Amino acid sequence: MQIRGTAPKPGIAYRRVGTMLVVAAAFAFSPALVSEAFAFKLFGITLWGKDDESASDQVPDPVRYDVTLTTDASDPDLKEALENSSRLVGDKDRPVSGDLGVVVKARDDRERLLAALFEKARYGGIVTIRVDGRNIDDLPPNPTFNRSRPVPVTISVAAGPVFKVREVQFGGDAARRNPADYDLAPGQTAGSLTIIKAGDKIVEQLKSEGRPLAKLTTRKVIADHRTSTADIVLAAEGGPVAPIGDVGVTGEEAVRPGFIQRYSRLNKGEQYSPEALRKAGERLRALGVFSSVTIHEADELAPDGTLPMTIEVSEGKRRYLGIGAQYSTTDGFGINGYWGHRNLFGEAEALRIEGSVGRLGETTNIGDLDYSAGITFTKPGAFVPAATLRASVLAKTENPDAYTAKLVTASLGLSYELSDLDTITGAGEVSWERDDDAFGNNSYLTFSLPFQYDRDARDNKFDPTEGYRGMLKATPSYETYNGTFFSSFEGLITGYHALGAEDRIILAGKLAAGFLVGADDLQNIPATRRFFAGGGGSVRGFSYQEISPRNADNEETGGASYVTASFETRIRVTDTIGIVPFIDVGTVSADIAPDFSDIRAGAGIGVRYSTPFGPLRLDFAVPLNKYEGGTDFGIYAGIGQSF
Repeated sequence: MQIRGTAPKPGIAYRRVGTMLVVAAAFAFSPALVSEAFAFKLFGITLWGKDDESASDQVPDPVRYDVTLTTDASDPDLKEALENSSRLVGDKDRPVSGDLGVVVKARDDRERLLAALFEKARYGGIVTIRVDGRNIDDLPPNPTFNRSRPVPVTISVAAGPVFKVREVQFGGDAARRNPADYDLAPGQTAGSLTIIKAGDKIVEQLKSEGRPLAKLTTRKVIADHRTSTADIVLAAEGGPVAPIGDVGVTGEEAVRPGFIQRYSRLNKGEQYSPEALRKAGERLRALGVFSSVTIHEADELAPDGTLPMTIEVSEGKRRYLGIGAQYSTTDGFGINGYWGHRNLFGEAEALRIEGSVGRLGETTNIGDLDYSAGITFTKPGAFVPAATLRASVLAKTENPDAYTAKLVTASLGLSYELSDLDTITGAGEVSWERDDDAFGNNSYLTFSLPFQYDRDARDNKFDPTEGYRGMLKATPSYETYNGTFFSSFEGLITGYHALGAEDRIILAGKLAAGFLVGADDLQNIPATRRFFAGGGGSVRGFSYQEISPRNADNEETGGASYVTASFETRIRVTDTIGIVPFIDVGTVSADIAPDFSDIRAGAGIGVRYSTPFGPLRLDFAVPLNKYEGGTDFGIYAGIGQSF
């Protein structure tokens, strides 16, 4: 990128300015430049790895410094950006190596701070850094400082005015595009990141037209310091339309390369698009077999006019072992463990064996605990790349207040990706169950054919800020001991909407409903197939499955229909800490039609702590209209958002 300016102000080395926009983009998009993962810490506690202090002890010839950053900027966002950009400020508790190390870090800081100014369209800003009272440009090649105390470093930033767009010229294959579509209309802020994103977007759009060799040929900014305006020139060359060519695979060890290529769904002759490559990478990473996946495009077309590409993979560990835990005051403490293999036969076939014990601390009777043990086999790319075969056997006991159930379920199913958003799943199940509940002791043998449709349009599956998810499920069933045909129908929809420029407030809602057909006598239907509500997954504040119709003896019977709804306001207080006020409501009825005369509600507040693997969740809730003698409050902990 080129930048030219009229009447440049003293104090800035404008021979370096041409690189500042690129530096700004790198700073914005590269985690390696803004943080270093020395150790895993949770709430300030190092769980594994070496923390920053232990790493700093290994610095040869350590020199410590004190740093002060001042600026005349009144914009709080700019102040925060400057502080976040400065490695001197961010690493102030870590020593550098030698006296020259202080100067090297200071010079790097000047580049970073100028890049931060350019991001905010402050092209006339001046950054002055002094080490031990001397300007860094006046220091000798091998400076020496007094080490009897930390070396003083001062950073002064004169922000300068905000530059606005005056004129925009798009050239080449970008000539007919509207600058306003790229946030570059005259009068808008001429931030460097906006300009870089505009050029990248133009190239991306050209590539989406099937032109894999599209490139930006000109990116130039002419800053006029007299008027605080900027003229922008962007030009691009689309190149020829070319389909996908031969797809090679490198780096594989135990996974067959033919499977990798087939599962990526990058097929020779199909239209090239950056989106297809992005989705191919996501599919392969989702298998859990690879620690990294990179798709390389050739620099030129093959003789047949196609674009060759290579999928480079690095395989992770094939076997894994883990343990987890969860706790709530209403459901007790639970632990689970699992062992798995990610690549049994060379095509990412997965085997997982797991077990759990729940309701610990709720009872001293071992027989009243919840147990489960299961084994699951998954075959991705079964029959066709978009299909996944799953087979499982699960044995468990459940002991909520409403019933005691022992059951064994075997299932064989196939899911198929209709699109990137839509998936259908069909299965056959057989389940034996023995219940002790309000209807006495009963045994059931049930054959079922569950069918499910999912649409997932969330922007992030672990911590969504926009989009929605919908689910519809129908489960026709036949219980052989009583000769009962029945079917359950359920639906779920969740939605998310972000407020504010930095998505600091997320509105999240969930609505779920279901009903049973053929449930004239609930006694003929297994307890685990009737409907209940309450607990961390539905109406918080109530204990697990506490919400239910009741018989004359006030015993929970389970219902033939239910409706639950939840609403949360997820407020990000800092980059890692958030608070979440919420309210849940629900009703369960003995009839197919929901009875809204007995709606139960719980409300509370939660805390979220962001981690790389999803937010840690801690919720406190109270029932607003509890049952007589029922639960007074609930505390729930887990990983991930509640929905």
